[in-house]
Amino acid sequence: MANSGCEVHRFDPSIKSAHIQEGQHLWYHRLSVDWRDPNPAIAAHKLHSNTKKLGTILNEFGHQKIDVLKADVESAEWKILENLILEDVVEQIGQLVFEVHVHWPGFEVSGNDSTVVRYWYSLLRELELKDFRLFHTYKDLSKPQMLLKKEAFNASSCYTLSWVNTRWK
Repeated sequence: MANSGCEVHRFDPSIKSAHIQEGQHLWYHRLSVDWRDPNPAIAAHKLHSNTKKLGTILNEFGHQKIDVLKADVESAEWKILENLILEDVVEQIGQLVFEVHVHWPGFEVSGNDSTVVRYWYSLLRELELKDFRLFHTYKDLSKPQMLLKKEAFNASSCYTLSWVNTRWK
């Protein structure tokens, strides 16, 4: 995308420098997207890693919208998606591509299996109510066939779901 002239920001908490520009349109940031902003007292002690809500990152970078957000946030996706919906950040996104993990509830998601599935469904339904339409799915067959720690025939513990915001301008 950067080679085609799109401005691309990649967030990776494992890089050594806080910000690296690679080429005219590609930036790497030692930062990861989270569902909450860090506690300032704790954040001061973390010099090599930083997590922030996407809305905070957008404000700090001076961006108003994201044409394409692709995220693999290792089981934090459900809480991050909830934050994007609750804070109306999702409406600033044209296309949303999320890798979701269903082998366990996810970070800070709890309850019995039916409660967890209802929570996941409620987030997906909220996207639909905000005029996001699912246009592509990918089931990673190299991952275990698990759903909430149970074997599930013809399933995967990992899916990539892609939506388009039909209200995007």
